Amino acid sequence: MHNAITDVTGIKVGHYTDLEAATGCTVVLCESGAIGGVEVRGAAPATRETDLLRPLHLVQRAHAILLAGGSAFGLDAAGGVMRFLEERSIGFDTGVVKVPIVPSACLFDLALGDPLVRPDEEAGYQACLAASDGHIAEGNVGAGTGASVGKLMGLQYAMKGGLGAASQRIGEEIIVGAIVAVNCLGDVVDPQSGDILAGTRKPAGDTFLNSTEALKGGRALAARTFTNTTIGVVATNARLSKEEVNKLAQLAWNGYALAIRPTTMFDGDTLFALSTGNKRGDLSAVGALGADVVARAIVRAVKAAEALHGIPAHRDMWPDSQGLDKQDRDRL
Repeated sequence: MHNAITDVTGIKVGHYTDLEAATGCTVVLCESGAIGGVEVRGAAPATRETDLLRPLHLVQRAHAILLAGGSAFGLDAAGGVMRFLEERSIGFDTGVVKVPIVPSACLFDLALGDPLVRPDEEAGYQACLAASDGHIAEGNVGAGTGASVGKLMGLQYAMKGGLGAASQRIGEEIIVGAIVAVNCLGDVVDPQSGDILAGTRKPAGDTFLNSTEALKGGRALAARTFTNTTIGVVATNARLSKEEVNKLAQLAWNGYALAIRPTTMFDGDTLFALSTGNKRGDLSAVGALGADVVARAIVRAVKAAEALHGIPAHRDMWPDSQGLDKQDRDRL
């Protein structure tokens, strides 16, 4: 077990990272095909092929999920994922050619680094070449490279977001895993204690504002608060129908609310779900654990992140924590 979505049979993950431009993309490959679903609750999503994943639509299986920076421009990276899969004759068989099914979602990272550099087709292709079913790099990598959190008062008081992963076993056979790129307006909190791990800082810079309490007090949102979005994938080796996978996406989305406070309409949050296996599992249990691993992946994302282009990270506010705990660091 790598404590990552790659613990789920049939899943590989690869990143393309550009630290100078502060952007990148992450591909979740399921080359044998996986029953897919999606939950889009955000009010400003940048997405592609999400309708195919919903019940009542013809296509059953996805062959990859792309998570990318670059706002809607980053959707171009899906072309590289399609090229990679087509070269390997992977896709939905139309009788003429095989068309890879690559649902995608992007987050807004254009305010950090170089806004004119975004993930493109070549970035998506390189992420596929880097994919493996082993350990996953976390923090300032892939789709989480330019991510930031706690933007209630604007980017100048925000902190570094990132990409995180987690997994959990149910009994002897069922595994649920998640990968999340965290770029939220709200604060990231410890789901158990409610303590803020990364979020909106007070002007002095050494303490947190507490975005939820600030909203309760009537504080107005900063300008351009739509420049957010947390995107991710939850996967399991449990055998689920298309309807059940979409319900898994709904249930696991609750992990966003557990670890991000507040969740608002200014985030284009999207969560994909995949079922890769044939193990018999209970949907309620898988969904409950899905929410848990999504929340833990969010926490890991900010703990693994490092300061970038002047945006401080969790480990800068809490230097004694050294980011992830020893067990988590050993897994990276």
